[in-house]
Amino acid sequence: MQVSSWSKHLWILASLAVGVAVVVFMVPKASSTFSFNSNSLQEYLRSRFPDHHHDPRLDTSPANADDLFVDDELDGKPERREEGYKNATRNGRPEKRYSDLEMVEADLVQAPAAIREAIVTGGNQTEDPDYIPNGPMYWNSKVFHRSYLEMEKRLKIFIYEEGDPPVFHFGPCKHTYAIEGIFMANMEVSRFRTFDHNKAHLFFLPFSVTMITQVIYVPESHEWSQMKNTASDYINVIAQKHPYWNRTLGADHFMLACHDWGPEISFAIPNLYKNSIRALCNANTSEQFNPSRDVSIPEIHLPGGGTRGMIGGPPPSKRPILVFYAGGVHGPIRPILLEHWENKSDPDVQIYKYLPQNVSYYGMMRKSRYCICPSGYEVASPRMVEGLYMGCVPVLIKDGYVIPFSDVLNWETFAVIVPVKDIPNLKTILTAIPMKKYVQMQQRGIQMRRHFEVNSPPKRYDVFHMILHSIWLRRLNVRLHEHEDS
Repeated sequence: MQVSSWSKHLWILASLAVGVAVVVFMVPKASSTFSFNSNSLQEYLRSRFPDHHHDPRLDTSPANADDLFVDDELDGKPERREEGYKNATRNGRPEKRYSDLEMVEADLVQAPAAIREAIVTGGNQTEDPDYIPNGPMYWNSKVFHRSYLEMEKRLKIFIYEEGDPPVFHFGPCKHTYAIEGIFMANMEVSRFRTFDHNKAHLFFLPFSVTMITQVIYVPESHEWSQMKNTASDYINVIAQKHPYWNRTLGADHFMLACHDWGPEISFAIPNLYKNSIRALCNANTSEQFNPSRDVSIPEIHLPGGGTRGMIGGPPPSKRPILVFYAGGVHGPIRPILLEHWENKSDPDVQIYKYLPQNVSYYGMMRKSRYCICPSGYEVASPRMVEGLYMGCVPVLIKDGYVIPFSDVLNWETFAVIVPVKDIPNLKTILTAIPMKKYVQMQQRGIQMRRHFEVNSPPKRYDVFHMILHSIWLRRLNVRLHEHEDS
């Protein structure tokens, strides 16, 4: 699916011209390493949900504003009132009363129109005091910006209040899976939160897979049923107490899990993994991760609960080591890497199973031009974000991985992607990159760092907001109709 930039934009314009309420402009090019291409958003546009779980409540047909706006005086005006929606008239005669879900869909219809305008006009927009995305690191910086602003303007998320900590409404914040707790804590006090479920575009299921594994799982038991039952029972409580899960079979709901077992636990609830948006660190297409509906999120290890001391590093001229890696041997890729490159006498290639005593891991990253980020047992790894934090260009060696925010970011402009089969040629590949290109990639990675930073409270365009934006795109990707019996 390698396409030229011009051909891609022609396809975008054609799609948006017919009023498709989907953000189609941010699909990455095909990669020889990652299998994102097989389930791209573009392919998703050509199909509906798979037949084995099709339901009248789920309809991804093009959203048409004319189907929802029946009062010409209200159409096109952002200040529409709820009464205007529900009691619209035409020629003095009452029209259909629209449900809350239909009004939510009507609001969402307006977002793609604004995004389409950004494409057609070249993105003439109001000045943004915080950030104006620019550069080849974005598939389309102006369209991303407009989509982000539309998210800030419209997105409303309802959080179910059922469930008690520590399994619900709580997660780790000083951990490899810290993004679970950080996102959950920020979401609880976010400006995007609404307490009016009738106006919500999305419903957040606030359970922590990491805490389920710590509280419910019996170590070394290899018994998954209790963990799965905990998640399944929670959804059953939600479905019995509220009408919103059954109304759409979970299609306007989302979960977030960074623990490796997140996908497996989600399989306990068929409509969760078939219909809902799953924001996962373990974004592996070989484990039923669907890029057109699911969201890949970055794994971020925060030993101190924040990024203090982790951000920044020396310029390229003060990085004497070509490439660095240190980590345990687990999964299929790391043994290959260590077999070929561990403890070599080559000073350019510093690859270890265990670092020598008194050698700093972060210090080595700051001395290196490239940092290897291989898969372990699962595809996610905090090394990718650590590299961006410290100015070390990430070298991704993974299979089936959907890179975080790759519907917006062109990773090939600030990272190196190496197929597993090319591990023996690692040094040749990296030394073949001209110094000028390396410096450019390193500087671009520093620019992209803001999208992966953790802030308290969150700042615009940081990792919390980028995760939300990826979820927002998937919500625009589906058009929902309420079932009469729901």
